[in-house]
Amino acid sequence: MKRLLVGLLLCLTAPLLVAAQGAVKLEGQIVCCAECWAEADRNKVEYGTAENLLKAKSCVEGGDPTLLAVREGDKFNLYQLATAKFRLPGKNWLEFVGKRVAVTGTMQTKKDAKIIRVDTLEVLAPSLAEREAASVVGKGIDFKLRDLSGVEQSLSSLKGRIVILNFWATYCIPCRKEMPDLAAIQNDYAALGVQVIGASADDVADSTKVLQFVKETKINFPVWLGATTADMMRFGLDSALPGTVVIGKDGRIAKVISGVVNQADLKKQIESMLASTVMTGNSSKERGEVASAKNRPAEVSSVPS
Repeated sequence: MKRLLVGLLLCLTAPLLVAAQGAVKLEGQIVCCAECWAEADRNKVEYGTAENLLKAKSCVEGGDPTLLAVREGDKFNLYQLATAKFRLPGKNWLEFVGKRVAVTGTMQTKKDAKIIRVDTLEVLAPSLAEREAASVVGKGIDFKLRDLSGVEQSLSSLKGRIVILNFWATYCIPCRKEMPDLAAIQNDYAALGVQVIGASADDVADSTKVLQFVKETKINFPVWLGATTADMMRFGLDSALPGTVVIGKDGRIAKVISGVVNQADLKKQIESMLASTVMTGNSSKERGEVASAKNRPAEVSSVPS
């Protein structure tokens, strides 16, 4: 009898805890968590900057519920996302954060949360960071800083090479993580006309600290000092470090990367650009060199003596 009463009580209270509200179709922006969304008045400040997306990684991977921000009247309502028929391409919603999407599914309420169990998802627009990055692709932007010896250097002097311009700083932990990958790129592709440049956000007066960092991380490419947030924004990046810009031999921007670089993806980008150049030049020797670099395993290079 006691079991029967408990079972009956659960049946009666369950609808109060989780109530289905039927099929829905909503349009909105996917955000990493309620806290990040609330950092600014979203009627005035758009969510989806490069800095937002970098922070989103720790939020999503840390287990914060991913949300859909939907404008309803003069305010935004947040709906928690869960999968139903829709299957995520990865292990979480991270690749959709910042994008504007349309979703269909069923709505449920659980305590104070409104949950959408997603059946379909269509991306309607890229994030703000993606739009800003795309806006500079194809443009030629000159850039001047001083190197560790105090000599002024410029991007325009590197025209004719593929340039990997990396913005970093000694105090940036993720920057330290990606240095071996950048050193390996320099090691593998320098002979093919690829040049990595490290644009440090450290002050020129901190050159001793930067030099120590160079030795510790075994950087094997030129380092320039004094990069600013304004410099990064000119290249379609936000203020968050690290950030990388791939520039073609014609001096025009080919790709903008916010966050830590992926060596394999960067190599594919470089090889595609080299292959395009080789096809134009029609040099069998160059084709062989590109193929050799492509098949070379990723490795960490050391600072040349």
